[in-house]
Amino acid sequence: MKITEIAPSRNFQLVAAHPALDFINTLDWRFRQSGPEEFLNTYTDLVHFSTQSNLMPSKQAQHLLLTVPTRKAAKTLESARELREALAETIYSFLDARTPATTTLETLERHFQEARRHQRLHRKATRLEWSFAGMEDASELPLWLLALSASNLITSEPTPMIRACDNSECQWLFLDTSKNHTKRWCDMKICGNRMKARRFKAQRAS
Repeated sequence: MKITEIAPSRNFQLVAAHPALDFINTLDWRFRQSGPEEFLNTYTDLVHFSTQSNLMPSKQAQHLLLTVPTRKAAKTLESARELREALAETIYSFLDARTPATTTLETLERHFQEARRHQRLHRKATRLEWSFAGMEDASELPLWLLALSASNLITSEPTPMIRACDNSECQWLFLDTSKNHTKRWCDMKICGNRMKARRFKAQRAS
């Protein structure tokens, strides 16, 4: 059985200045006492997140959604969430001056190595570059792209450049690219509006 839902269920708010941080933010209200809100509910969500993050061309995304079997899609979505949570635990540990658990780092390492294992060198103009050429049918392609993005982030960017929203229930992550690294975020444009929307939704449901 193939995936029948190919239309995006949402437009993701990509405000973190890095795909890996936006990926972590797809578990919304992560620290809310009443529980978080999941944005990656289907494989379709995962694929469209990769497209909206400019990690995957739209044509490739549509191909996957039309060809990937439902069972493989579900397994890939589960793996993507595992990667996301291991990455989140690692970065929040850095921000809290804690050491990430060994099992968490092992999970990240496994995902990073799996992604790199499927890359191949090919010629592009006058240079060589890594790509996933020949893997266009693989359900794991968006997962591998996100794993490489995460690997590049946490092995290259200094921890102080990664900041968290001041709202204790939210703590969305973002890359502070301001000149003096003093950027603060949460404001009404992002977190405040999300809180207002949540209250409105709750009022309508009651």
